[in-house]
Amino acid sequence: MNEDGWLIVSSVLGVFLVMGLGAFCRQRRWLTRESDRSLASLAANVLLPSLFFDRVVQGGRMDSMAAAWEPPLFGFSITAAGFLLAWLLARAFGKWVGLDTPAKQRSFAVCAGIANYGYIPLPLAEIFYPEAQVDLILHNVGVDLALWSIGIVVITGGTGGGDPPSWRRLLSSPPLVAVAVAVSIKQLGWAGSVPAAVVNSIGWLSDCAIPMGLLLSGAIIIDFVRDTDWRGAWRTILTAVAFRQGVMPMLMLTVAGVFASGIEMRQVLLLQAAMPSAVFPIVLVRLYDRDTTTALRVVLGTSLSAVVLIPAWLTVGRWWLGV
Repeated sequence: MNEDGWLIVSSVLGVFLVMGLGAFCRQRRWLTRESDRSLASLAANVLLPSLFFDRVVQGGRMDSMAAAWEPPLFGFSITAAGFLLAWLLARAFGKWVGLDTPAKQRSFAVCAGIANYGYIPLPLAEIFYPEAQVDLILHNVGVDLALWSIGIVVITGGTGGGDPPSWRRLLSSPPLVAVAVAVSIKQLGWAGSVPAAVVNSIGWLSDCAIPMGLLLSGAIIIDFVRDTDWRGAWRTILTAVAFRQGVMPMLMLTVAGVFASGIEMRQVLLLQAAMPSAVFPIVLVRLYDRDTTTALRVVLGTSLSAVVLIPAWLTVGRWWLGV
């Protein structure tokens, strides 16, 4: 393996080692379940908005409105396609792969259809493609929009999926507000007018976002591992890995090579193509009373295989896209 290959492997392992430390802290009760809600709220409402604001305002790529709109469009379109393709796969082959009820099929679709777009790709972007961080953050806005629209329709079957509270929660979320404010400041040319004290304090908070998120993710995942029923799970897990980390990466890399106009957007799509399933859809599965066991199998199965498959896809994708 060449030097770049070892850098990819070591960087990915570094991310998972911090998550593993979070799991260890849970085992030792240094990071308790009772603290999860407050720490998650702190991360979502303070640390992540600070990270997004800092990267957008301090980043160099925001020279036109087209530059601001292209990443969310890709994020929305690819995530929506992932949901629909995963649902069609579950409907067509469900009885052979352990997805023999509509609840299991919809749980599979909403979990396998969306890539992890937060705490795993963000640190990897800092290491490999720092110039693409702004595009990744804007891309994530589109992913959120797809999750709270197409994703809700998939998980509910279209009954009550577009309820106003979900949209109000999304549109008023601190990360989205932070991105909107930062993009506006950048577009108006006011970035240099932000007081140094504000810039410094937001920068300090942004430095805490990824470590806190990874530690908390590791603690939550180890709880899921203990709570999940793994008996007879292999067919569902293999199907999820084949789709999320086989079919979707090939589709996303093809889209990146054909449609992405700039190198930063290709880098974002490469990072996203290598990702396992996102963790948050488990919350939606529970909220809408679908099959939580299927959701856990999909998320945990793809997350465990990601230790090997993220470096593999990053290596292949860098060669394919020339980035």
